[in-house]
Amino acid sequence: MQQSGTTRRGFLRTSGLALASLAVGGAAVAGRGRRPNIVYIMTDQQFGGAMSCTGNRYLRTPAMDRIAAMGVRFEKAYCSFPLCVPSRTAMFSSRMPHEAGVYVNCRMSQGTFPFVTLGSVVVDAGYDCHYIGKWHLTIPTSRTKVHGFGKVTLPGGHGHDAKRADLAAEFLRRDHDKPFFLVVSLLNPHDCCQLARGEDLAKFDGAIGTTPAEDELPPLPENFEIPEGEPDHLRVWQKENSERVYRSYFWDEKRFREYLWGYYRLVEKIDAEIGKVVTALRESGKEEDTVVIFASDHGDGHSRHRWNQKWSLYDESARVPFIVAWKGRTRAGQVDQHLVSSGLDLLPTICDYAGARVPEGCLGRSVRRLAEGRAQSEWRQYVVSETSFGNWASVGEGDFPKARMVRTDRYKYIAYDKGDRREQLIDMVADPGEMVNLAEKAELAGVLQRHRDYLAQWCRRTNDRFELPAGVTSEA
Repeated sequence: MQQSGTTRRGFLRTSGLALASLAVGGAAVAGRGRRPNIVYIMTDQQFGGAMSCTGNRYLRTPAMDRIAAMGVRFEKAYCSFPLCVPSRTAMFSSRMPHEAGVYVNCRMSQGTFPFVTLGSVVVDAGYDCHYIGKWHLTIPTSRTKVHGFGKVTLPGGHGHDAKRADLAAEFLRRDHDKPFFLVVSLLNPHDCCQLARGEDLAKFDGAIGTTPAEDELPPLPENFEIPEGEPDHLRVWQKENSERVYRSYFWDEKRFREYLWGYYRLVEKIDAEIGKVVTALRESGKEEDTVVIFASDHGDGHSRHRWNQKWSLYDESARVPFIVAWKGRTRAGQVDQHLVSSGLDLLPTICDYAGARVPEGCLGRSVRRLAEGRAQSEWRQYVVSETSFGNWASVGEGDFPKARMVRTDRYKYIAYDKGDRREQLIDMVADPGEMVNLAEKAELAGVLQRHRDYLAQWCRRTNDRFELPAGVTSEA
């Protein structure tokens, strides 16, 4: 498939859909009176397959399933960076994290945040913008003119998801004089990090019950083992951080199954809080006037590839839930297979619904037409995710290792800038578990080179100084 509004190299340009629908002076554009309200619900560290509506038999997520039943679930949605702060940087700017100087989890980027942000463009379109929950952006909450949200409510750090959901429900039940944009940013299933370290979850957002007997645990996934021909740096990073982060480096198979059981309980725990929000929306009478978007900032290793945590560019860490639902308007209960960037596409999609101007230079495009089943003759050829194996003391780019992922309809290409084996090519149709590296297969040399070229193009497009593998030039 080809993408709409591209340059000769296949780069994405900002969609003009939002501009076409913009009404001067904030006039109504929704077709039924005023523009729709918009609610963005975000979880933290949730893999795209961790919902029962995806066919997962080991958990129940009725609230997430309900959102999916009203709208479209984008099956091939990838975060821009599988780590909290960089991923949220992309979500709220439609720019890659490295463009903003954000490479690790940090409190501040270098200097002033360089891009126009989501809240500021939506408030300029006449919306009441309100943010509840985990922040984890490099913009101080006090800088309202930068982030745009008229009110930011951060009820505590770890834990407090129940309070966040209660505040969101209270907000939705109130009367509003103008359309609103509400962000509900929840923490779980992020407590899987504490679970992996053997910490007491009761000290965070509450216990999840007693781990059952071994015969009642979820089975090991088919892609449990380390993939054949995997680039070597990933395991170097895992070993170097085994004491602090990747306790799974020492786990046996039973421990991986216990982790998976606990992870699913944390997803169910946050689904219950989301249920409060969607119930309040329905009971408020605003459901048919409100667009609901559901996503997660990134995924989790999910006991696949002997991995827990994030950072990796395997699907479990990089592919996330992404659902767009507007009751009576979106294609109810449908699954869409277009390539979507949950980070880059969020801002233009919300702008499209709000009638807001998409800032110059944004890399994403609106998925509204896809969600509503309207004609979309062309789409993008690929999406890109990035990752940096840095540390929390680093804010700028530094010299720590990095990797980049290019996902096309059939293949995934991953390149590392360190290590003896630096490239990975995976046939996502024949090998959805990502277990075999095809980068050295002579018969796929053309496919490999095409994906190298896509990455080189993207690096030029986004001023990315990522060191391409030997034999790949930025002039490709």
